[in-house]
Amino acid sequence: MNRVEVFADPVLLKLGPVPLTQTMVTTIAVSLAMVAFAAALRFGITRRPGKTLDILAGMAFEFLDRLVTDVVGRPSPRLTIFSGTLFFFIASCSIIGQLPGVRTPTANLATTSALAILVFLAVPAAGIYTKGVWGYIRHYFRPNPILFPLHVISELSRTLALSVRLFGNMMSGHLIVALLVALVGVLVPTPLMALDLLIGFLQAYIFAVLTTVYVGAAIRVGEE
Repeated sequence: MNRVEVFADPVLLKLGPVPLTQTMVTTIAVSLAMVAFAAALRFGITRRPGKTLDILAGMAFEFLDRLVTDVVGRPSPRLTIFSGTLFFFIASCSIIGQLPGVRTPTANLATTSALAILVFLAVPAAGIYTKGVWGYIRHYFRPNPILFPLHVISELSRTLALSVRLFGNMMSGHLIVALLVALVGVLVPTPLMALDLLIGFLQAYIFAVLTTVYVGAAIRVGEE
């Protein structure tokens, strides 16, 4: 029986016409784990305010909120939630990718492309929400209408760059660790696994920062 693949990812089963790949299963598992952890964290904070969990959660939100405020120039809770969710999702994918036999979802081009498309759609959505349809669209024609194609190409190219950058960094690190584990066993590559995890967190941070910059620029369209 021939193995069916999508984006070089084996198809485990089909739900009607929809193929369910290994990366999709891992992504769903990460998403459900994040939701469960967030619910447990919220329950723990409301039951025991002022404790360690409350302090750590407050520090994480304050860090993300400060990042958004520095970029946008004012607080933007929606952008904080959006960028923070992307950060924690990519970081969680890096963590689960350290498990034996599990490939991090962000080492698949389909996943990184989906994340980049989310950012691509969030940019005009934030700009239109803040400035209105015409208030946002007219920035494409400034300072000269001739530059309109260049503005469009710029947004498309940075979306592609977001996807390929994250995919390349995550795939290369995971591939190197997997090869070393196969060749010399589990214990020897442990420092490299820790380095791979650190790189994953760094890529999550970079992706969140770039998302904040792109969406923040759309929010500040037309401002001096």
